[in-house]
Amino acid sequence: MATVTNNLTTPLAKHAAMQMTSGADIVVQSLVNHGVTTVFAYPGGTSMPLHQALTRFRDRIRVILPRHEQGGGFAAQGYARSTGKVGVAIATSGPGATNLVTAIADAKLDSVPMLAITGQVGTPVIGSDAFQETPIVEVCRSVTKHHYLVTDVGDLARVVREAFHVATTGRRGPVLIDLPKNVQLAQTVPDYNVPMDLPGYRGEPPRAGAADVEAIAAAIRRAKRPIIYAGGGVIASEAADELFALAVKTQIPVTTTLMGLGGFPADHPLSLDMLGMHGSVYSNMAVSEADLLLAFGVRFDDRVTGKVAEFARHGKIVHVDIDPSEINKIKVAHIPVVSDIRYALSELNKIVEAPEDLADWHKRLDAWKKADPFKYDENYQGILPQHAIRELWNLTKDRDTIIATGVGQHQMWAAQFYRYSRPRTWMSSSGLGTMGFGLPAAIGAKVAHPDKLVVDIDGDGSFLMNVQEMATCFCEKVPVKVLLLNNQHLGMVVQWEDRFHASNRAHTYLGPIDHPEAIGRGTGIGPEERYPDFITIAKGFGWRGRHVMKKSELADGLREMIESPGPFLLDVAVPYQEHVLPMIPSGMTVRELIKE
Repeated sequence: MATVTNNLTTPLAKHAAMQMTSGADIVVQSLVNHGVTTVFAYPGGTSMPLHQALTRFRDRIRVILPRHEQGGGFAAQGYARSTGKVGVAIATSGPGATNLVTAIADAKLDSVPMLAITGQVGTPVIGSDAFQETPIVEVCRSVTKHHYLVTDVGDLARVVREAFHVATTGRRGPVLIDLPKNVQLAQTVPDYNVPMDLPGYRGEPPRAGAADVEAIAAAIRRAKRPIIYAGGGVIASEAADELFALAVKTQIPVTTTLMGLGGFPADHPLSLDMLGMHGSVYSNMAVSEADLLLAFGVRFDDRVTGKVAEFARHGKIVHVDIDPSEINKIKVAHIPVVSDIRYALSELNKIVEAPEDLADWHKRLDAWKKADPFKYDENYQGILPQHAIRELWNLTKDRDTIIATGVGQHQMWAAQFYRYSRPRTWMSSSGLGTMGFGLPAAIGAKVAHPDKLVVDIDGDGSFLMNVQEMATCFCEKVPVKVLLLNNQHLGMVVQWEDRFHASNRAHTYLGPIDHPEAIGRGTGIGPEERYPDFITIAKGFGWRGRHVMKKSELADGLREMIESPGPFLLDVAVPYQEHVLPMIPSGMTVRELIKE
């Protein structure tokens, strides 16, 4: 059960504990009680009391003003993903609240602990189509872990306490509190330690039983071709050390999902890198041939499995996950275990023995690695996206660096060619695949980690989705860096057009409609035709920026970006014809894998 620590050392806090207090002040004091030091909040008519209350706590809570509520929601996610703490976003009612929906849905699919607080019209006019009224609880019912419409100020302290408890226990996720304006203004004597009222909710992390752990250990001992398949649950449960210990002790190779990057060091000999649609050839081959698949904190996403019936069909499946609804949902597990991953791995490490002889298995894996590594044309005269990302990694691998991405080809290349060695250094919209995620998520991570280098690797299409957050970086003094891989197209959709639609361009060129590329003709876009001019945009937002079009200028441009004291955008021209490979077409198997 979550513990609320009431800090009653300040006069305001003492007063709040003994005197009539407004609902808005109760909410903000509750945030302080739960250790919140930063919120991402955009004000409006129905949330003004909350913002007024926040000014009274300005010595305790920093308020970051995003330039769009979705940007605030993704910044809260960046804060949460990089710290493991709850990210808090606040918006007003109606359009402010609906602008948060995408960020909330994104947090739900990626199991991110997030608290979304929305203003709401007064209770007397709820349901009357009042100005800026939207039934946001109903809108978000299926994309939140839990949700509240608070109609009694006396419930507020309990509701906020419950919200943090639900968001941070079990399988983590977003919680919504919808707060009518009159409830924010109403007063009561708060009790911040009031008991929670969550009938049927089990917040305590489930723990694997001894028999379950022994069954997994026995399966490992008998295995000849075992593989560990690790996902975001390993990072969420802070189990990376336990996973590493298990892999080293048993010498079982590890492949991760997109969400699991950083959960196992990519430069370790046992690493098979990411699997799935754009994963490594060798990880996909390994899973296809494994006789034991140890699935830890994963949900068998379709971008991993491809054709479900063929996925890991030769092996026994052990599935350990904190969420019982994931067990047997996609793939039937031979050993299903509902448990916190960290606890299960800790117990397993106490008794597990390495399989007798994995030499032949390792030899096969090494041969696959040697035959089909992640690669690109290193002799290409221009700048390929893969090369730009690998150069960024070379320059930052010895620094404390966090990478955020948008969604598209650049996202997959960032997963393939930047090497992640530690948890919470990689942030990407994995389940929902939301373009525009990268920049605001980088803002949240940088606010949480001011001493770390935070880089958003983005594409021009994705970056434009939340480009307004450049103003947030300048005004709030958040010096994030953006490596913009600019190909003037919606690259991933272009790739599918090339592969499956005879290269027919259907509104995937982002430049002027009278340009030859708009109708699928022409060979490329020259420097004088690139649109928009991102460096002019950057300067308008108070950023420094630089265009790079020549391979010989890339390293110097990256160094300038990294060493710049403020926010910096490096606009790198890359070809739109490049494809993310390897690729397993949707619903297919490793047998249909495309390498070239």
